[in-house]
Amino acid sequence: MSAKFFIDRPVLATCISFLMVLLGFVSITVLPIEQYPDIAPPTVSVTANYTGANADTVQKTVIIPLEEAINGVEDMLYMTSTATNSGSATIQVYFKQGVDADMAAVNVQNRVAKAQSSLPADVISNGVTTEKQQAGQLKIICIYSTEKAYDETFLSNYLNINVVPEIKRISGVGGVTVLGNNYAMRIWLDSQKMVEYKVVPSDISKVLSEQNIEAATGTLGSDSDNTFLYALKYRGRYETPEQFGNLVIKSLPNGNVLRLKDVASIELGAESYSYSNKVKGFSGSTFMVMQAAGSNANDIILKLNDLEDRIRKDLPRGVYLVDLFSAKDFLDASIDEVIETLVEAIFLVIIVVYIFLQSIRSTVIPMISIIVSLIATFAFIYVAGFSINLLTLFALILVIGTVVDDAIVVVEAVQAKFEGGCSDPYDATVDAMKGISSAIVTTSLVFMSVFVPVCFMGGTSGTFYTQFGVTMAVAVGISAVNALTLSPALCALFMKATDYDNPENQKGFSYRFHVAFDTAFEKLTEKYLVLLKVIIGKKIIAGIILVVSLGMMSLLMFNTKTGLIPDEDTGTVFVAVVTSPGYTLNQTKKSMDEVQQRIQDLPQIDLLTNISGYNLIGGAQSSSGGTFIIKLKNWEERPGAENSKDAVIYEIMKRTSDITSAMVFAFSPPMIPGYGTSNGLTLSIQDRTGGNIANLFKVTSQFNAAMEKEPAVMSAITTFDPRFPQFKLEVDAPKCIRMGVSPSDVLNTIALYIGGGYSSDVNLYSKKYKVMIQARTDNRLDEGAFSSIFVRNNKGEMLPIVQFMSLERVYGPELLNRFNLFSSISVNVSLNEGYSTGEGIKAVEKVAKEVLPQGYSFEYSGMTRDEASSGSTTIIIYSMCLIFIFLILSSLYESLLIPFAVMLSIPSALLGSFIFAQIMGVENNIYMQTGLIMLIGLIAKTAILLTEFASEEHKKGKSIVESAIYAAKVRLRPILMTSICMVVGLLPLVAAHGVGANGNRSLGVSVVGGMVLGIVALILITPVFFIIVQTVQEKFSKRKHA
Repeated sequence: MSAKFFIDRPVLATCISFLMVLLGFVSITVLPIEQYPDIAPPTVSVTANYTGANADTVQKTVIIPLEEAINGVEDMLYMTSTATNSGSATIQVYFKQGVDADMAAVNVQNRVAKAQSSLPADVISNGVTTEKQQAGQLKIICIYSTEKAYDETFLSNYLNINVVPEIKRISGVGGVTVLGNNYAMRIWLDSQKMVEYKVVPSDISKVLSEQNIEAATGTLGSDSDNTFLYALKYRGRYETPEQFGNLVIKSLPNGNVLRLKDVASIELGAESYSYSNKVKGFSGSTFMVMQAAGSNANDIILKLNDLEDRIRKDLPRGVYLVDLFSAKDFLDASIDEVIETLVEAIFLVIIVVYIFLQSIRSTVIPMISIIVSLIATFAFIYVAGFSINLLTLFALILVIGTVVDDAIVVVEAVQAKFEGGCSDPYDATVDAMKGISSAIVTTSLVFMSVFVPVCFMGGTSGTFYTQFGVTMAVAVGISAVNALTLSPALCALFMKATDYDNPENQKGFSYRFHVAFDTAFEKLTEKYLVLLKVIIGKKIIAGIILVVSLGMMSLLMFNTKTGLIPDEDTGTVFVAVVTSPGYTLNQTKKSMDEVQQRIQDLPQIDLLTNISGYNLIGGAQSSSGGTFIIKLKNWEERPGAENSKDAVIYEIMKRTSDITSAMVFAFSPPMIPGYGTSNGLTLSIQDRTGGNIANLFKVTSQFNAAMEKEPAVMSAITTFDPRFPQFKLEVDAPKCIRMGVSPSDVLNTIALYIGGGYSSDVNLYSKKYKVMIQARTDNRLDEGAFSSIFVRNNKGEMLPIVQFMSLERVYGPELLNRFNLFSSISVNVSLNEGYSTGEGIKAVEKVAKEVLPQGYSFEYSGMTRDEASSGSTTIIIYSMCLIFIFLILSSLYESLLIPFAVMLSIPSALLGSFIFAQIMGVENNIYMQTGLIMLIGLIAKTAILLTEFASEEHKKGKSIVESAIYAAKVRLRPILMTSICMVVGLLPLVAAHGVGANGNRSLGVSVVGGMVLGIVALILITPVFFIIVQTVQEKFSKRKHA
């Protein structure tokens, strides 16, 4: 179907474009909006709790059996685990990108089920939870109270009872995590009274299991002729401390009754006392709302905002709900910047088109092409299952200069027919389309082909490349369709030849500008042809340009700093505080208060929350750890580098550097949700020898010390510390047996008195909570606590437990980590300003090779793992892109040589990208690499305009040299027009500032630099290489036919 078909049917051509635009608009309204697509690998979390157990016990009895069962589950990448002294066990299983997270969770759950029989009974009763981990944080919300009547426990449970259930019912919410403690009925045992009444903790557990139960008691009158049925209803579980206090422990023959309240105090307290949360200095609680995969973040947050407004109306007096973090803030700011850049780019491109065409009618046609191509692309985004995110929007910005290319070629060809003497728009358009239709198809296919290989890439890089590349390829494909349908129809309808020889048309600014521009362009063309003829006469110049470009490109490619994605100011800063080993939560709170006093008056801070008891870097509960989550003021309120998040981080570190009671680390969250907590390098040092943890810590310390000597590294830290004060407990089994005491009874008694135990349940506020038994706080302060603990022998005698045990003061870790079944210690590496993550990875590998002894190794995790594995893949992708271009051109030209004339200007374009990247200080990250892939296609697409025309002229009888020179002269104007449109359209990216500026610059600099140098090289050496390869081909053909 030729273009004439649509020229004769302008209504049909208009309807086709209108339908594409309509589908695009409809798609925009239903497409999910998010910062990034699901890039982080699917993760499944397995959690368990062994109440009272230390980290070593948890690792041996819980972690190892579960890991052995889970290891090797389908599509697993790697696995990490953490065991803590609070009894918690967490295993994170990471899967390949693209794996269905729900199916991964089912597979892990099946493996966990097989291992449960080997777990301690207490762990099974507490429950082993397997769930997919939602990567995207939508919001972090705080609730706090200015009234002393409402403490942190009340606020946490107020959230769980009144707020969290409603949030979970919002479509698209993947989960809610509350950093606080649930209610629990606490039974505080009085060890002295327990001894007096000859009661041990296991008796209390037995009483609870026998008397605090729900029972199905049946129905009276069923299967009878009775008139009524009577359901028997047992009172069920107790609900108040008074009711629990009346539970019967013993009932003696003399009528005396020993009740629970006689040996214990009962209160509604917290399940654990491991967290303390302050918001604005008041008691509070913090919770995080996670996003389900594939949902619309923007819509969910809008619904959350509405729900929060309703909840605030019902809050108790003096209780407030505030947002600490909202993904919509950065998302909106970023998208606003992208849309502003998009509008600026379109405006600048239209100005360039008008300058070259000097006709409003002619300019309107490319403008319509831009609108149709960009909007219609959203329909494909919807069909492909993509979302409106920073990647797809950046792709549309990049492609503006390309989608206008085809329409410019059409308009310029028609304009050339006018200048050649044709005055009828219809005839001029039909004649012009005969010569350029095949070129439009060819150039579009070549451009689209460079993105075919990226569709087969996996992992994080593959997701980036695919969403970038496919979006651009589709937009160019739509622009080609538009150039063959609507654009020629509009040219035939609206364009008209202007007779500047007519005195009536020789008036006004338009005529003067036309004369001045054409005169200047003619002089430029003349000088260009003179230079081109010199190079054609001395072809060695073209060869030198090629060789120099290849050499310098290779040199700069391997010397440009690298990274995965550019770091941005997201408006959030984390501060991790690690106090001295063994600090209690109260001592940690004092250190946290000291840090808060130092930083809370920073003018850039809008709001901060103080969470004591959570080690953010270690990712686990820790009495000696604390975390600040800081919300910075809006970007507009803190302009300039002195108010950036990096400046805030520097100031926090400076203000807290002299605090001796704690180590303080300030850092920004990762750019991609689901990749850990920090934006630096993350790795784990592994011990594959099976040695002790002290040796591993020694090796890790040596590694960190060596890392900090590297120029690229600011700090290499680990929060692991094996110096937590501990007591090693030994039980004298022979003595136990002689005295009629079971050694397990000794351990069980200690566990319930000191560590506490989950013994029953209580129903309150329409929820189920735990009933916990434990010795009173004053009965378990230090080693002297054991003197008041007694155990009962088989004769019913109460014997002091100290005679069956011994304590030895030792030191050990608070938490233990494993990576892929081996003991490990996590290390976080922060880089000095001006150094990229790629340079940091090189430093890690260098130091590891020099420092780590045999049997010790390291493994990357999170985003660092993806970046480290993506280096060789990038080279493969570039190679595949070039191969695809070569194959398509060879097929189109039926020649293996002519494609080289098109492709040999690509090295110069890539060189331009790396030169500009070095000048602008841009790192070679995924954004830049995507721009380079597009640049390869764009340069090839532009070169085809010249070689295709030269081939046609040669077929008409011109010599090879004449054809090349004539093609260069005729195609110079459209080549410069489309190239300048591309460069000018991307200038807003190069000059970007504010939100998302680093990503903008990475994209803009690479393409602008490549286009500037690439087009200069293209118009100078492509005609030369066309002459060379065409000459060689004809000589080869003659020999073949001879």
